[in-house]
Amino acid sequence: MNLEHLQFDENGLIPAIVQDAASKDVLTLAYMDRTSLEKTLATGETWFYSRSRQALWHKGETSGHTQTVKDLRFDCDQDALVVLVEPKGPACHTGAYSCFNDSLIQEEPVPNESGRYSILNQLESVIASRETERPEGAYTTYLFTEGIDKILKKVGEEASEVIIAAKNRSVEEMEWEVSDLIFHVLVLLREQNISIDQVLATLKVRHQ
Repeated sequence: MNLEHLQFDENGLIPAIVQDAASKDVLTLAYMDRTSLEKTLATGETWFYSRSRQALWHKGETSGHTQTVKDLRFDCDQDALVVLVEPKGPACHTGAYSCFNDSLIQEEPVPNESGRYSILNQLESVIASRETERPEGAYTTYLFTEGIDKILKKVGEEASEVIIAAKNRSVEEMEWEVSDLIFHVLVLLREQNISIDQVLATLKVRHQ
């Protein structure tokens, strides 16, 4: 699409909602002018326009927490953008994974419980935040810090535990071990920057 068709406001800006391409979590809301949008498209990393400083800024230029652009979409009115990114660290200046952590409705934001597989969405979101924030003492932090070899080892170990549980004909043991395996597979998917949606889409194609 020609940028001429986009509807910038009276200040020459357009809102850009930044979303994690894998977990689908909304990370931040920023603004782009034509120059920052062009730089984003040219470099493959997010650039924005700071309304307070009235200057361009490259996300992660000083912190190293850059965002690799996977897709950039516009809405039906052509006056807002959604930028799907692969984050290299926290999106928020506070060090949090996302800028959207507080609720006007709930004292503690409640995850969406609707849907048979909503727990997968919740886990994917938590794992994504652990990867970027790396809270001390968290098991997921340990896995990401140790890296791919440790994660693969855990996937292999949990798969073996599932086999043993099945041989033991223990329902309780199977439930526990399969849960462990699914969790570690989700960690592996995050390390590989693959969303659960991609896996489900592949299953759908194969089924058809």
